[in-house]
Amino acid sequence: MATIAKQIADNASYQAFVNGYLKEIDEGVWHSIAQWKTASGFNAEKHDKFMLELQLQHSETKLVFGVAFRSIVGRHKLTGIYHQRPNSMEWTQLDSISAIMLLIKEIYARSNSHHVCDQELELTSRTIESHQIMAEYVQERKDDPALQSPRFIDSEQSVLFGHWLHPTPKSRQGMHRWQHTHYAPELKGSFKLHFFAVERQWLNQSSAIALCAEQIVLRIAEQGACDTELALVKQFSDSGKALVAVHPLQAEWLLKQEYIQQLISTGQLHPLGPLGATFTPTSSVRTLYCEQLNFMVKVSIPVKITNSMRINMGHELDAGVTLAKLLNTTRFSSLHPQFQVIGDPAYLSLSLPDMDESGFEMILRDNPFKQTKNELGIGGIQSIAALVQDAILPNDRSKLSTIVHTLSEQQGRSLHQTSIAWFDRYWQCAIEPAIRLFDQFGIALEAHQQNSLLDLTEGYPKTYFYRDNQGFYLSSSVKSTLMQLEPDLIKCPELFYDNNMIFDRFGYYLVINQLFSVINRFGLDGLVSEETLLNLARIRLDKLLTQVSPLGQGLIRSITERKSIPCKGNLLTRVDDVDELQAEMEQAVYTQIKNPFYRKAPQASVTSTATTTLEACLESA
Repeated sequence: MATIAKQIADNASYQAFVNGYLKEIDEGVWHSIAQWKTASGFNAEKHDKFMLELQLQHSETKLVFGVAFRSIVGRHKLTGIYHQRPNSMEWTQLDSISAIMLLIKEIYARSNSHHVCDQELELTSRTIESHQIMAEYVQERKDDPALQSPRFIDSEQSVLFGHWLHPTPKSRQGMHRWQHTHYAPELKGSFKLHFFAVERQWLNQSSAIALCAEQIVLRIAEQGACDTELALVKQFSDSGKALVAVHPLQAEWLLKQEYIQQLISTGQLHPLGPLGATFTPTSSVRTLYCEQLNFMVKVSIPVKITNSMRINMGHELDAGVTLAKLLNTTRFSSLHPQFQVIGDPAYLSLSLPDMDESGFEMILRDNPFKQTKNELGIGGIQSIAALVQDAILPNDRSKLSTIVHTLSEQQGRSLHQTSIAWFDRYWQCAIEPAIRLFDQFGIALEAHQQNSLLDLTEGYPKTYFYRDNQGFYLSSSVKSTLMQLEPDLIKCPELFYDNNMIFDRFGYYLVINQLFSVINRFGLDGLVSEETLLNLARIRLDKLLTQVSPLGQGLIRSITERKSIPCKGNLLTRVDDVDELQAEMEQAVYTQIKNPFYRKAPQASVTSTATTTLEACLESA
């Protein structure tokens, strides 16, 4: 593998793992460069502003990391690594993979679990696998101009590094290396779904729209089909059978299951093979896109990605359709057109005896990005994950920085002014409406980076899109009202949570995962300081506090008035080998972090200055 791709993957894996460790395990001891030179006697790298020291008790080793950028919101820019062995005063340089392995050893040495050995092997293997896969992706794509494309699908397939604070962001257990070419979004794979004809008695479907799910799947089978394929579809349709479809990887797994083989042997299920439309994976791997179709499909795959096996659960099917109807009833997006929820209005599956999931569960998702006219302009349609990702090549700009520089040059305004105007429009379409949706209807979203898309065709955020039928939390305190709006919620009791749980989860996804990642990107790129944007966000939250009901006030106070706030521990979740989608209440491991919004008393001078800065920048927009 080319050296440059390995170096890029080394650095990306190192930044994610160590930042996760610092956030979730041990925040370390910070030293200024001057202090460090005096204490250690060796010079740091020229761009370093701090040195960060960790004591590893298990190996009696000290690690120290150079820090070129110290973040308030939690993702530092780390540089060189040095270690000091037991009974030695010498600091020697260490490679990133060796440092990560030392940290893994330290984590499990502190654990009292009886399953430490198996869990340590699991985390070690997945960390190495993620790093190797990332390096292969970078090698294949690093010079691809599509990485900078404004098209929706190109943005989806440009996230080569993955989650900004996940220890194994590109782990794909269950997908063989040769299969990545066909099924990984990072390698722009494309394929057809694998179809089956089935007796109608086993069919399970629902739809919130005029077309039933069965009709939509039939159209997928006919899209771009050759005469032979069309004849096959007609043969089984005329015989009264229905068509269902799965991901090719899922088909391979299903065909080895005894219950499927029995259905086939009795003539109740007929494998038809690949048919119809050609799909390509979006960033989640299992949500598939075809630019000619009005729907995307979200399917199960026998692959463990990041924390979880990616299968559609039975209870999620009715939830998606019911929530699509509920959101239409609220008319929230009609009243707030800058904030759109992409619906999952239909599903198709098989209902087999004594099985919660048959393996055929397919969710049909609206495709608002079918027309290429929505994908042009300065930035096109970008997920926030793609927008805030580090530049793939050293010395290049991130996507966000590129867009801000373009706007600044076009409008003849400073980068600082442009950045604040961009952030304000982002707040107005992505953050404030999400809080108002919860305040008005008790509906909270898992609005993390990958689930969040922005229309940047004009450079500035114009419309926010949320996706994911798994990511809804409904407040139990307004359950009776929501049930009146949508009676079918009686079928989805698992969607209701108490407010404290929602405050914690919604706060993590909307603020820590999404908002802080945007603030961090501006700071890392030197466009505007994290502190400035945190102050502006706090002003917006304080203003909202006076406008919302007690429900919204409770949420905002949970964000601003707690010294520490709950943060999903992706590293700790991996340390305990938790599959959060299978866990009770789909609960990952959470930890507490310092709250950057918290302050003991109102800072009138800071607030006044920030308000003046914001108003001045917006007036010149």
